[in-house]
Amino acid sequence: MTIQFFGAARTVTGSKHLITTADGTRILLDCGLFQGINTDELNQQFGFDPAAVDYMVLSHAHIDHTGLIPRLVAKGFEGPIYTTASTIDLCEVMLMDSARIQERDLERVNNRRSRRGQPELEALYNEKDVQQALDQMVAVGYNKPFEIGKSVTGLLTDAAHLLGSAAISLTVREQDKTTQLVFSGDIGRPDDKILRKPDSFPQADYIICESTYGDRIHEPEPDVKAHLLRIVHQTCVEKRGKLLIPAFAVDRTQELIYALDQLETEGKLPRLPVHIDSPMSVKATQVMRDHEEDFNPEILAYIKRDGDAFDFKNLHYVSEVEGSKAINSSDEPCIIIAPSGMAEAGRIKHHIKNNVEDPSTTILMVGYASPSSLGGALKRGDKEVVIFGERLAVNARIEIMDSFSAHGDYREMLHFLSCQDPAQVKTVFLVHGEYEKQLIWKEKLEAAGFAHVVIPDMEEKVDL
Repeated sequence: MTIQFFGAARTVTGSKHLITTADGTRILLDCGLFQGINTDELNQQFGFDPAAVDYMVLSHAHIDHTGLIPRLVAKGFEGPIYTTASTIDLCEVMLMDSARIQERDLERVNNRRSRRGQPELEALYNEKDVQQALDQMVAVGYNKPFEIGKSVTGLLTDAAHLLGSAAISLTVREQDKTTQLVFSGDIGRPDDKILRKPDSFPQADYIICESTYGDRIHEPEPDVKAHLLRIVHQTCVEKRGKLLIPAFAVDRTQELIYALDQLETEGKLPRLPVHIDSPMSVKATQVMRDHEEDFNPEILAYIKRDGDAFDFKNLHYVSEVEGSKAINSSDEPCIIIAPSGMAEAGRIKHHIKNNVEDPSTTILMVGYASPSSLGGALKRGDKEVVIFGERLAVNARIEIMDSFSAHGDYREMLHFLSCQDPAQVKTVFLVHGEYEKQLIWKEKLEAAGFAHVVIPDMEEKVDL
């Protein structure tokens, strides 16, 4: 059996890991889009033949794990895609949105390439390709083994990173040997405000493990709501400004809404408009409502008392472009929550462009942002940013609340791995992380008893 890493290798995007068994069965784990600057060509080629892949298993719905599935299908992949029912519903929302973004951005990208004397790129995929990909998805429940061909059994366990997210366990039978391979997917946090805690998973021989926050401990946040309320009051009441929150459309947005809902129920939230400015966020919130089976007991108890954790007075879900433009042109103090979480695309980017030079504005970062993204520049404290080709001074106040992060820190990831006997794990492969952070995470794992930790490079192939 071999593993080859075609994405998320010494980087955090483009997750793709190809397993080839001794009998030639090819199983792809995730098929994500590379995100950030200068990734257009990376997304055009897979590094392998899509038509030669037999099966796919998907960990969760984030675009850096799913965003090239429609292209995989368009280029010849015809096999089943095993994942959870929640993930399928989220993929319908997120991949259709991604297809529209691909089509909208292609003209701009090709104009830029033409000016540089570079050949034009083809569209990655369209909505028809997305629908075909959705048709190939097969819903699998947590902790229910399923067969992948004749020689592999799969198992999905709750990773608590996103609605429907899963760690993937593969039991591979080859001649007289059985090998247990686990892909962590993205590891969630045990105290997520909406989702259940991560599940344990079977003892592994090999682990492919994420590394996003392998170098850090999240700052303790004794009272998330109080911190959020303080930012709202300082920005919208004292400064009469706008609070802009770039947030992933799924889970982070709903977690923010839930916190604001609680503050409104408690009579603490100032009377001001709260705009969820994104058609995708509107749809994703409904998907969340439809899958309460993935919720933790605390929010279920709140819903029983309150009726709806994602709706309160002065909360406005904005789908139409005209509504978004009206928010942008208004000087009224308000809260605006919109994707993308890295501020790289979508309506939030327009809101930031129009308000980043205003000192009464606050931009609140609530999740991971790659260093090459606009969100990364803001979190880093850059004094200037370039948005839509225009260089702008960052006069807005930048706030960071890592308590809303969906990725576990190294202590939480070690807890996630605590169901394993490190002495029985032959190799841990680190993916989905920046190389410098992976080096630190590698040391943490070795100190915890995992003797052989490897950081593969792009397209590196390993024999197991």
